[in-house]
Amino acid sequence: MTDLARPPELQLTFDELGTPLRAVTFVVVDLETTGGGRGDAITEIGAVKVRGGEVLGEFATLVNPGRGIPPMIMSLTGITDAMVTEAPRIDSVLPAFLEFAAGCVLVAHNAPFDVGFLRAAAERLDRPWPRPTVLCTVKLARRVLRRDEAPNVKLATLARLFGSPTTPSHRALTDARATVDVLHGLLERVGPVGVQSLEELLDYLPQVSTAQRRKRQLAADLPHAPGVYLFRGPREEVLYVGTAVDLRRRVRQYFTAGETRARVREMVALAERVDVVECAHSLEAEVRELRLLAAHRPRYNRRSTTPHRAWWIVLTEEPFPRLSVVRRPRDGAMGPFRTRRAAQDALETLHEGSSVRRCAERIPARDQRGRPCALAEIGRCAAPCAGRQSVEDYAPSVIEVADLFSGVRTAVLERLDGRLGELADQQRFEDAARHRDRLATLVRALDRGQRLAALAAVGELVAARPDGAGGWHLAVIRHGRLASAGTARRGVPPMPVVEMLRASAETVLPEPGPLRGATADEVIVIRRWLTTGGTRLVDSDVPWAEQTGGAGRWQRWAAKADAGRAGYAAAD
Repeated sequence: MTDLARPPELQLTFDELGTPLRAVTFVVVDLETTGGGRGDAITEIGAVKVRGGEVLGEFATLVNPGRGIPPMIMSLTGITDAMVTEAPRIDSVLPAFLEFAAGCVLVAHNAPFDVGFLRAAAERLDRPWPRPTVLCTVKLARRVLRRDEAPNVKLATLARLFGSPTTPSHRALTDARATVDVLHGLLERVGPVGVQSLEELLDYLPQVSTAQRRKRQLAADLPHAPGVYLFRGPREEVLYVGTAVDLRRRVRQYFTAGETRARVREMVALAERVDVVECAHSLEAEVRELRLLAAHRPRYNRRSTTPHRAWWIVLTEEPFPRLSVVRRPRDGAMGPFRTRRAAQDALETLHEGSSVRRCAERIPARDQRGRPCALAEIGRCAAPCAGRQSVEDYAPSVIEVADLFSGVRTAVLERLDGRLGELADQQRFEDAARHRDRLATLVRALDRGQRLAALAAVGELVAARPDGAGGWHLAVIRHGRLASAGTARRGVPPMPVVEMLRASAETVLPEPGPLRGATADEVIVIRRWLTTGGTRLVDSDVPWAEQTGGAGRWQRWAAKADAGRAGYAAAD
């Protein structure tokens, strides 16, 4: 006789039973792009949010890709350069889409393509990718359908098979609506074989090995709390670091088919243990992740493992200063840049808009005996090396650049803009387009650095963000670094908690340089938290203010330059 009773020690908990599919909120997304290569960009995003068979909302927008759309793609999608010229750019669209999809399972037909473009866009914008659970309807269809039912798994084929009233048309929202019908049709097929929860659905897909499923026990004792998790290998080495709103739920996802990244699947196969650091809220988790990445440099993480590895542009300290790219910042430096090449490109643009000398020769204050170079012969340099320019005569050029870096004035940018007009008047349109792109890149780099430096200059700032349940998430920030974090739950007076956090906060000694020793990644994460989500400023030892005369005034100009890039590319 077979004993059908499960032994008490094997009794499944509600968490192990998983989330019923009828309770899962799916966001079905589709993208249109300029192509499938690494240099291509998104032109349209369409998404439908559904739960229990009911449509909860839709998201749709064209996106200015910042480049021309190839004729073949225009013929396929019907999206033209003229249609996207006035459309928002991805830096404003992506945050809105991520907010729309927050906490949902992301579904796409050929998900690696669509999710890959979204993740790449987030990386370019220095935004953390939220790492949602991803479901690919192509893979699910291959698992569920027989060849005699569907000769292929194209969206149009599956839409016809499941009787979708929407015909795919290579437009994002239309195709997303059709994919919703395909998803529902596929879910109806897996129900009779015992797939009733999200976890069972992900396990049902063929990519999960028995060994991978067995390792789900590594997440068994983890808390349902926000924090940071560390996968450790057989020698206790840290293999991978990540953040989660719910540590147990997030780590369990690594042992399902929802995890499609080959490198991460390889990491999971090596993992022997998962350690966690519980955090008060998402900001603390993100900051701790950055610091742990820098400390351990895990081989399976791709980003932020060298946060202090940045490049800066400085004015050298000599009678006739010049611009130089350096690794160690000092007060008044411009940056940070992630690569030396990016810093060098900005330096070249600065040279075009200023009279600061280009040569690397060290020139004494008096008795100069150098020989004028070719630039002096064509009037591009005043030749201080040959005594044709005194220290006093040279000083205004240096002050102009120093004022640009500090955000006091933008005479250099105005001169570069004037040069752009000259090129256009001369009908040198290709040169004008390249000059415009370099100037826009310089504006963004200056604005980013000045905003980060403004936050890092504040000795202590206390902020509070609503936790969504009547309480507050609290943070004490000192010179651009998170010094303390906590939570005042609903009904708990927040100010005593604030005072306790201030008293126990980390002591931060500012260092030389615009970021006062903080890493750019940490200041970016903190500034984003401060400027989104209804965060409120509780207290600050000095006003947190950004220069009104800085590069921020040029952001509208840069946006117009980006919007015009597609038109220029099409004209070329």
